[in-house]
Amino acid sequence: MRDLSAGPRVLLKRLRELMAEPLDPQERLDRIVSQIASNMVAEVCSAYVLRSDGVLELYATEGLNKEAVHLSQLQMGQGLVGTIAASAQPLNLSDAQAHPAFRYLPETGEEIYHSFLGVPILRAGRTLGVLVVQNKASRNYREDEVEALETTAMVIAEMIATGDLKKITAPGLELDLTRAVTIQGNGYNEGIGLGHVVLHEHRIVVTNLLNEDSEKEIIRLAEALGSLRISIDDMLSRRDVAQEGEHREVLETYRMFAHDQGWVRRMEEAIHNGLTAEAAVEKVQSDTKARMMRMTDSYLRERMHDFDDLANRLLRQLTGYSGRSMDELPSDSIVLARAMGAAELLDYPRANLRGLVLEDGAVTSHVVIVARAMGIPVVGQAVGLVALAENGDAIIIDGDDGQVHVRPMPDLQNAYEEKVRLRAKRQEQFRALRSVESLTRDGRHISLNMNAGLLVDLPQLAESGAQGIGLFRTELQFMIASTMPKLEEQEAFYRSVIKQAAGRPVTFRTLDIGGDKVVSYFRAQEEENPALGWRAIRLALDRPGLLRTQLRALLKASAGAELRMMIPMVTEVSEIRAVRDLLQKEVQYLSKFGHTLPRKLQFGAMLEVPALMWQLDELMAEVDFVSVGSNDLFQFSMAADRGNARVSERFDILGKPFLRMLRDIARAGERNRTLVTLCGEMAGKPLSAMALIGVGFRSVSMAATSIGPVKAMLLGLDAGQLEAEMNAALDDIRSHEPIRELLLKFAEANNIPL
Repeated sequence: MRDLSAGPRVLLKRLRELMAEPLDPQERLDRIVSQIASNMVAEVCSAYVLRSDGVLELYATEGLNKEAVHLSQLQMGQGLVGTIAASAQPLNLSDAQAHPAFRYLPETGEEIYHSFLGVPILRAGRTLGVLVVQNKASRNYREDEVEALETTAMVIAEMIATGDLKKITAPGLELDLTRAVTIQGNGYNEGIGLGHVVLHEHRIVVTNLLNEDSEKEIIRLAEALGSLRISIDDMLSRRDVAQEGEHREVLETYRMFAHDQGWVRRMEEAIHNGLTAEAAVEKVQSDTKARMMRMTDSYLRERMHDFDDLANRLLRQLTGYSGRSMDELPSDSIVLARAMGAAELLDYPRANLRGLVLEDGAVTSHVVIVARAMGIPVVGQAVGLVALAENGDAIIIDGDDGQVHVRPMPDLQNAYEEKVRLRAKRQEQFRALRSVESLTRDGRHISLNMNAGLLVDLPQLAESGAQGIGLFRTELQFMIASTMPKLEEQEAFYRSVIKQAAGRPVTFRTLDIGGDKVVSYFRAQEEENPALGWRAIRLALDRPGLLRTQLRALLKASAGAELRMMIPMVTEVSEIRAVRDLLQKEVQYLSKFGHTLPRKLQFGAMLEVPALMWQLDELMAEVDFVSVGSNDLFQFSMAADRGNARVSERFDILGKPFLRMLRDIARAGERNRTLVTLCGEMAGKPLSAMALIGVGFRSVSMAATSIGPVKAMLLGLDAGQLEAEMNAALDDIRSHEPIRELLLKFAEANNIPL
């Protein structure tokens, strides 16, 4: 019986020798197609390469007219070659000319050939070109011949990826692999980042393609698969992996794929055809990814990410890759990821980070919150970008408009560099204001504070000129931890925050988990509407041990200092009384055992739930201060989910209904002599911050980077005049002029920078 794998192995051996010879790219490619034709007893072998303009150009041929090389061209999807490129699927035809996609290219002289086998040249699931063999006699090519041609296509893919073929590409043209790419995503944090790509899921580049001993490679594959399966079983048996939920489902999917015999068999076949174990994994991974990338079913596309991650884990086992050294990162790193956790982002050195791009994720996801705290631009929903980028590619991300430009053209690069220079100049102007008192033109003091949640935020307190931290999100410590932070860990963390604040006030918000803020080690039931569900103070009062531990840690950390703390998601005043009772118990406990208590305790509540609008005077009587969470208050009062693109922009945060609510809150604070502040995103934009001053707010909290622009606005503002005009407009039920228009006209008339 004939060994069908002998032919491919002989061919790959010859190709290995060819790749080692000192040949120019055109001669090497010509010799490769000649060897393929000879080995497969084909009268024609042709290699088409995909250009950046979507054209498949004939780069080499054995058997067709040589003068057609670099002249014959097909559009993506055009002819048999274009069809293969577009579908990333092989075509095996006994009568090519009878196929409906057949297109005759007279300059090639291919009309005498009937049988046709074409395979895509793939790399990481991306089509780089097409490899074709043809014969005069009508026949269907055997399965082993298809496999052999797919295997040899990997060699050509490597030539394209290394840039070899760039030398024989016509001036002014680019190959598809190096073309400029622009993806439209969503801007999740403003700013512009210029730098170089760092793929979070490090892509293993297999350079050792061809094996010397198939049996040895089969053993290597089996050993790596065994280690992979054991590691997945270990992860599933760990105590910190919940017995149910999304995390476990992903690992169960990994285990299913790792034991899939079809996957293993395809890799073993590729090894028998002459590939190394790692090249076999890459080939099967690339073939599978190419097919699944073209599927419209979102569930199957999601499974592709699971399969891709599993294949990368196997490649790391085979190549001995132990992880990226953070010392090797470029100084201008822009991290690209399909998705990532908040803790993973913090592993990157802050000094090297210039931006973050996510294919998935929402504006409220944990990693985005952390990236905002770090002050880096973020773009989300940049679908498909990871497959189009390579480590080290030049990249520009625009967090203002949500665009990502990979391998940008020089003109675009220059335009963005100029934009960055202008932004830097403005930032210098804002920095010059940090020691200037935040007084309006008519002498009213506006307290400008910053939002924070991590220790990396604290240096920005002095740099921004903020008067204090108006919102410290304590849940971020819980979200980036793999296990529940112990009392001692919480206490040390809060003490460090107070110390680094250097006397400036810090307002700690108690734990706001639940809803979209899920922590892996805390089991919660799935809810149909988590934003309105078991979260924040509702969860904390049902788990008093959790809340009492945090209250004790805050009290101990604030020994001898002032402690400002506020309760999130309050719906009824009775909840404030319940928390105060728990706080009093902790004060008594610490006093009993001789612990030093805070010298002053300021107790507040967040106003995010519209029900409190009918309890304002009762609320003010119970607390020392009230902080408006404008993000949630707006979405709840307008019944518009801020994470839903279809409705999130439907209602104006500067519309009369919402501004009247805010004015009522400010007036309630004034008549009860209770401090009222606001800590939502609304405070961080000069125009909406201007509106807040106009309805009576004198204290706001925002991202550190927003303090400069907001201060520049208020220094030129006559707050009394603005307040009079806004009150008149809000009270006039017959006027339909948008408040936004009123504010813009006021700013223009008074030369106020926005």
